[in-house]
Amino acid sequence: MSNMPTDVAPATPKYYFLKTEVLGLIAGLQPGTLIPTERALAGKYATSRTTVRQAISELVAEGKLGRIQGHGTFVAPPKVTHVRQLTSFSDDARNQGLRPDSRLLALDVVGSDAGVADQLGLAQGEPVTRLERIRLIEGEPLAHEVAWLPGRLPRFKSNLAKAGSLYAVLADVYGLRVADVEDTVETALAGPEDVRLLGIEMGAPLLVVHRLARDANGAPLEWTRSAFRGDRFRFVSRVKSGG
Repeated sequence: MSNMPTDVAPATPKYYFLKTEVLGLIAGLQPGTLIPTERALAGKYATSRTTVRQAISELVAEGKLGRIQGHGTFVAPPKVTHVRQLTSFSDDARNQGLRPDSRLLALDVVGSDAGVADQLGLAQGEPVTRLERIRLIEGEPLAHEVAWLPGRLPRFKSNLAKAGSLYAVLADVYGLRVADVEDTVETALAGPEDVRLLGIEMGAPLLVVHRLARDANGAPLEWTRSAFRGDRFRFVSRVKSGG
């Protein structure tokens, strides 16, 4: 048996001490303000650049700092707060005074695989409309989104381009109104595709949201997987009491 006392707290890691110091350093600074280089911080706090790098990496992952290769490390802007209710990404952003946009990656009709068919109440292989986009806020990539919609939607690409919002085009053009949504949230780490599409570092935190939307009769209208940047996104869900 170990004779080590159980009431002795572990020592605070050096990088964590430095992390709190840097947080104090950037408090009150405007987003975009460059912070001192790793070399300068190592000299200022008499520590190694490895320790500085670990502290900075955690602050970048948490969205407190941003980093652009060759340009330095800077104070990050506040995280985007996304309120997921019966509204779309575009509506949520506009309600917060932000400018949403999308970059279309793919739009086609495919045979549903087992997972998508199960969520949408279809037989495997039945056609679904697959919509893949990068969602942007103020021109900055925020999420990689893939949505599957039952069946074929005539002239969907042009109608979506005009409406901008998926829920708006479903309701206004196709008469499909979302009445109920179920969001499932989990965490993940960025892989090579996320790095390429979102401009983030390998292993950066992601918030993955799966959404199943239904109409007033309970029929599935949409199954979506959205991978949001953890450094730029907060998920807020509001529930109104029926009492």
